[in-house]
Amino acid sequence: MVPLYTCCPFPSSKALQISPSFLLLSSRNPKFLPFTISRILRAISISTSAAKHEEPIRTSYAGVQLEETVDETKQGKLRLDSWISSRIQGISRARVQSSIKSGLVKVNGRVVDKVSHSLRAGDKVNCVISDLQPLKAEPEDIPLDIVFEDDHVLVVNKPSHMVVHPAPGNANGTLVNGILHHCSLPTVASSEKEVLFDTEDMSDDEQDIFHGASAGPASVRPGIVHRLDKGTSGLLVVAKFKQHTIQRVYISLTCGVPSASAGRVDIPIGRDSNNRIRMVAVPGLSHHGRARHAASRYKVIEVLAGGGSALVQWRLETGRTHQIRAHAKYMGIPLLGDEVYGGTKNMALSLLRPRTPPYYNDELSRLVSRLERPYLHALVLGFEHPHSGEKMRFSCPPPPDFGEILNHLRKIGIEKPISKE
Repeated sequence: MVPLYTCCPFPSSKALQISPSFLLLSSRNPKFLPFTISRILRAISISTSAAKHEEPIRTSYAGVQLEETVDETKQGKLRLDSWISSRIQGISRARVQSSIKSGLVKVNGRVVDKVSHSLRAGDKVNCVISDLQPLKAEPEDIPLDIVFEDDHVLVVNKPSHMVVHPAPGNANGTLVNGILHHCSLPTVASSEKEVLFDTEDMSDDEQDIFHGASAGPASVRPGIVHRLDKGTSGLLVVAKFKQHTIQRVYISLTCGVPSASAGRVDIPIGRDSNNRIRMVAVPGLSHHGRARHAASRYKVIEVLAGGGSALVQWRLETGRTHQIRAHAKYMGIPLLGDEVYGGTKNMALSLLRPRTPPYYNDELSRLVSRLERPYLHALVLGFEHPHSGEKMRFSCPPPPDFGEILNHLRKIGIEKPISKE
């Protein structure tokens, strides 16, 4: 019997009663979790072409200079930080913003320290990229929803909009800051290797990133075993050791419905050469050495709003940055609310409005206007305990905002997917 641990974000709600068989994630049997997931959710009421050839991305930008005139063909307003980022291949916008704030950027001979300064065609821009300053994570007394803790691991229910670890522009208020305080650890200084926090390209598989001060083998390290994007809610395991064995199941709301009710997406994922903050699924064996193998299994749990949306379960075989979001976009069903990957409010309205009764249109407009994040939730987390070898399984229901959207979509219409088996 596999022990089951549940967490519940609503004080007035009871912990979920789930059959352990629901949570078995056997590596021998890759089948999906039983259809019980739909009952759980009710109980709580709740294309891209191959990239072009390009030059290798730098790993160091300190001292890089840019002297360029804004193209006369550019129309409308251009943000200074965005424009510079587009002219220096591979650099993060946060790094550019740091250089601007340090007074290292001139426009038409005058120092400009406002990152959102508007450029016009013909403006002459001079920029020097500043040296990279090592990041530090200070302990902060931040409330954490801790589902489970022992001497070896922490399992945390992360709220949406909480950043997991410090990065340029997010040095405070992160999960790591809270963990340092919770575990009574000193300030953590990140490695001085620029690649760790300038490329923003750590995948979920790149583990044990933050090491505490090396006090010897017994020192506790707030290692993030896997990451969740800022907008993603749900379960995350934090290791006081180096941990690799992890199993995850997510649920999402999508724009549209997959053409097949279940399947496996085995498409490599790499950095989008046109947008540094976005990943892209690239068919083929390689993406000039920078795409990595990525495989996701999915299953449609409910068809919502007459096919305008779907409740989809995902099981990850790998853990790449933005893996579900990039694969969903590749499938033509970007996550609802995911502005970066195409799940915009306009797209949601274009799919939902034709399928919605006229009397519900006003409510639909209000609903879509409240979409604030990609509706993705880490529902189930499983791993083998490093000390006892016990197979641990945790389940946590989606937060209220997810449940509210789901219930509204169900009111418009709900169907079981048609199985082709």
